[in-house]
Amino acid sequence: MRKKVVLITGASGEVGQALIEAIGQSGSAELLTFDLNPLPEQLRQYVVRHVQGDLLDTILLGRLVTEYEIDTIYHLAAMLSKSSEFRPDVAHQVNVSGTLGLLRLASEQSQWRESSIQFLFPSSIAVYGMPEIAQSKSLYNKVREWEWNQPRTMYGCNKLYCENLGVYYSQYLRQMASSQPVMVDFRCVRFPGLISAVTVPTGGTSDFAPEMLHAAAQGQNYLCWAREDTRIPFMAMPDAARAMLQLAHAPKAALSRRVYNVTSFSPGAQEFANLVQEAFPNCHVTFQPDNKRQAILDSWPADVDDSAARTDWGWMPEYNLFDAFQSYLLPAIKARYR
Repeated sequence: MRKKVVLITGASGEVGQALIEAIGQSGSAELLTFDLNPLPEQLRQYVVRHVQGDLLDTILLGRLVTEYEIDTIYHLAAMLSKSSEFRPDVAHQVNVSGTLGLLRLASEQSQWRESSIQFLFPSSIAVYGMPEIAQSKSLYNKVREWEWNQPRTMYGCNKLYCENLGVYYSQYLRQMASSQPVMVDFRCVRFPGLISAVTVPTGGTSDFAPEMLHAAAQGQNYLCWAREDTRIPFMAMPDAARAMLQLAHAPKAALSRRVYNVTSFSPGAQEFANLVQEAFPNCHVTFQPDNKRQAILDSWPADVDDSAARTDWGWMPEYNLFDAFQSYLLPAIKARYR
């Protein structure tokens, strides 16, 4: 008899590690994890098996299906924004083809089980593309899910397309199927910039904020490639994991949409630098904008409207900017680099 598991792809990444710890400590599910990289040793206690391999390896995925009954999929694996700009063709394969393969696997498994399979997907603020910063950001202070979906990066294009693929597999494919209906319960959280004290930033366009903090904690000065007045929404990593779990546990009947914005705080780059330098007085932050990366940041909203998530499934961040710094970031990051 196959063991029933929750599959987490991209398990060794920032969100993956936070999610594994949250689910593992609750003991609510058996975890099967998947990543190109090994799983950190401290997380192995929470998983029944970690598979180190390529998400595009259909033979490997097929073998896993014969060994495990996959009940829920958290599909976190992705090629991030900076790397995607250098290799857009590879990014499309990883981010789009990988997601499509897993959606197909979920639909096939749902028909075999004759019950729905949940598919949780983290999207990104990168799906937005706003023109002319001075005009659009002042007119559209809090952007809703369906506004300005005109991404400027390959990563943003990939994420937006995958959102639509998930909606298609959940709502429309069954209308065209000649046999059994597809039963994929696709749910998507559209994240702002994420800040973790546990994992090191890995190339996201919003990583100027966590990079600044990690550099300061190591006694290093930081040359910030974003402009001082850059303002985008952020969230502490524990809130990111909690948002995904909260959406997963929400009653299906309560959900009015498949894709939800979530956010917490929206500091300016200079405001964030002031907090960092106050905590680490020997660190000096200077600003030298990188024009290409700054143009991407300028196309993102200063804040997003997450009222649908708050109404439908009770979303509320635990950390505002001050609490994130004092209660989560500073204690953990000081301990990390002590």
